[in-house]
Amino acid sequence: MAVRAPKLLKMTARGLFCPEGDFYIDPWKPVDRAIITHAHSDHARWGMKRYLCTDEGERVMRVRLGSEANIDTVPYGKSFSINGVKVSLHPAGHILGSAQVRVEKDGFVAVVSGDYKTEPDATCTPFELVPCDLFVTESTFGLPIYRWCGEQELVGHINHWWRGNQEAGKCSILMGYALGKSQRALARLDPSLGPIFLHGAVQRLTEAYRATGIDLPPTKVVFEADRKSDWSQAIVLAPPSAAGTPWLRRFGDISTAFMSGWMAIRGARRRRAVDRGFILSDHVDWPSLQSVIRGTRSEEVWVTHGYSAVVVRYLEEQGLKAKVLETLWEGEQDAGIEVAEEAKEE
Repeated sequence: MAVRAPKLLKMTARGLFCPEGDFYIDPWKPVDRAIITHAHSDHARWGMKRYLCTDEGERVMRVRLGSEANIDTVPYGKSFSINGVKVSLHPAGHILGSAQVRVEKDGFVAVVSGDYKTEPDATCTPFELVPCDLFVTESTFGLPIYRWCGEQELVGHINHWWRGNQEAGKCSILMGYALGKSQRALARLDPSLGPIFLHGAVQRLTEAYRATGIDLPPTKVVFEADRKSDWSQAIVLAPPSAAGTPWLRRFGDISTAFMSGWMAIRGARRRRAVDRGFILSDHVDWPSLQSVIRGTRSEEVWVTHGYSAVVVRYLEEQGLKAKVLETLWEGEQDAGIEVAEEAKEE
């Protein structure tokens, strides 16, 4: 008799567990063996005896977890066995090294997506659709109001904002999460416009991207610059926690912006106390979420992070078997709240 979903995967006090293989996926408490979908701190926690991630994600995992962490890596798509359970990691398109975990036993296939997006991104391997019987999906932006515009159009707006600030004699402060969002924006900035500077937290992770082979424009680190420098032509990439701090005073007159999917909500820019909001997310929007779920041809869907109850209700109305999977973390929070990963990165 084939293994079914409740036997292959189950939620425990330590996180999502595969009893047949005796391993966890993105556990939030210390365990012996953890498969990690990506290096954001709500998925890659400290204290595991052994970690497993993708080859592509090793360097950012090292930055996050430190040199003492016991990290094993595998290439995307390579199958291996853990106690008789067939496992492979597949691109999630979320950030550098992000993966979906495919787990198979006795012909039953479950896929744990972690966080993912289907939009093109020059800084990570594109999302791969993986057919399965059970699909565990995030729903961070799981409402019909969330629909992203094209990346090229959005980055055109960012470069236009930068040029406008230069004409006004203001330094451009572009804020986004230090891991993933900042590098994605950096890859699309036009370096011919002026110098690009990085906050120290962004710089450490950006160097890990470069060491992995990601092509990024030349940058300088803010703390290495002369405090008397003319910042009026520069753009500075910084984490959200920099907002409203004395660190910003060195730049003189500034214009601030924040990158997030939450900028689609009316009033989000005001809560962040920034001059401009750019709707840039590393998660799926509503149409992409539904497209991926249909594409997996899964018989059952477990929904976590974000608007999980809303998504489950919608899927049930479409005739799918679905349930909310409660987790300790809820992923990206409202634009007015710092998420766990910011506190760790900065």
